[in-house]
Amino acid sequence: MTDVAARVRELLPSVRADLEDLVRIESVWADPARRPEVHRIAELTATLLSQAGFDDIQIVAEGGAPAVIARRPAPEGAPTVLLYAHHDVQPEGDATQWHSPPFEPTERDGRLYGRGTADDKAGIATHLAAIRAFGDELPVGVTVFVEGEEESGSPSLTALLAAHHDLLTADVIIIADSDNWAVDIPALTVSLRGLADCVVEVSTLDHGLHSGLWGGVVPDALSALVRLLATLHDDQGNVAVEGLYEAAAADVEFSDERVRADSGLLDGVQQIGSGPVVQRMWARPAITVIGIDTTPIAKASNTLVPSARAKVSMRVAPGGDAREHLAALTRHLQAHAPWGARVTVTPGDIGQPYAIDATGPVYEAARQAFRTAWGREPIDMGMGGSIPFIAEFAAAFPDAEILVTGVEDPGTQAHSINESLDLGVLERAAISEALFLKALGSDR
Repeated sequence: MTDVAARVRELLPSVRADLEDLVRIESVWADPARRPEVHRIAELTATLLSQAGFDDIQIVAEGGAPAVIARRPAPEGAPTVLLYAHHDVQPEGDATQWHSPPFEPTERDGRLYGRGTADDKAGIATHLAAIRAFGDELPVGVTVFVEGEEESGSPSLTALLAAHHDLLTADVIIIADSDNWAVDIPALTVSLRGLADCVVEVSTLDHGLHSGLWGGVVPDALSALVRLLATLHDDQGNVAVEGLYEAAAADVEFSDERVRADSGLLDGVQQIGSGPVVQRMWARPAITVIGIDTTPIAKASNTLVPSARAKVSMRVAPGGDAREHLAALTRHLQAHAPWGARVTVTPGDIGQPYAIDATGPVYEAARQAFRTAWGREPIDMGMGGSIPFIAEFAAAFPDAEILVTGVEDPGTQAHSINESLDLGVLERAAISEALFLKALGSDR
């Protein structure tokens, strides 16, 4: 075990250099102008895997972004492990708010800053480090699957899994796209909330009206929309939509002080909802208004707005059904229209939640690898965010054990400005994965 860890540490400078090359590619599939960059990163990913000893490598697509599949066969009697990551990234947002250029990896205080340094190009780096540590003597069969549209909801993943099912079939699946409890405490993610969203449009007039002539007599749509959106929560901030499912969260403590520190909650601003933090964050539904279309302030006049729209995003607790929850949200919005306003709800994306039964020898081997690499007991944690494709993997490969790991930590700021990777976490995550592969191979 010591030899494996030492080999990973020896390889980390070259792995970091490869990670930095990946980060410099602006692989934003959501931006049509940068889709060629996603093709370019797929080529680089394939090259890196070839250099790591893979001969069977394909770049595939099923109507969407390119994905890379690379395979090395299992030794006699050994299992096959599928290593997942994604090479696409979120848009960088306002580049002027970054402390260093978003696509130029920059180290500060032991963290590597840049879009995708953690989410999820570090997942690729983790896999490369673990694979390279064994050279030509991998203890298990390894299939690497790196997709290119996870940040756009993986719309072609179902088709990819169906078209290449035989290539991707494995005994164990490691999805390196999640979080750790802290920079010094590892975690297995054992539950994830699902996602459902919609656009709600409120209309009160067939045209705009002079607010002085008609104000106080007929309602404007924006006021009606605001009142409608306010019915989604009670006065404490708990979700007030009927018929939603609530699960049970992992038994860990998440202090109010950590909430304020990790979230950037402003002084004087209170938390919303009641009950334990982890229950609210991992095991209950949550509803957020993420966008509103109406007259911008710069173009506002003294006019009653005839219609206005909002996008509403809902997280679904593990064990709930995202489609049923979207139907409940739709019923609520239609039933609570103020002043008889017309309400139209257009359904959006759906992603199912997922819960993992993380018991048995495979999960215990993973926990032991964490203990050795991190020197700490790993946490079984939930995730408030959504990774809907995990449910798709579970459906496509029902006999596989699925482990959700990652290199993120509470300071990563994935999807936000100044995303970063703690380089110590990268080292420990890579050692953990290598030790886990060795343990799986030694059981044959």
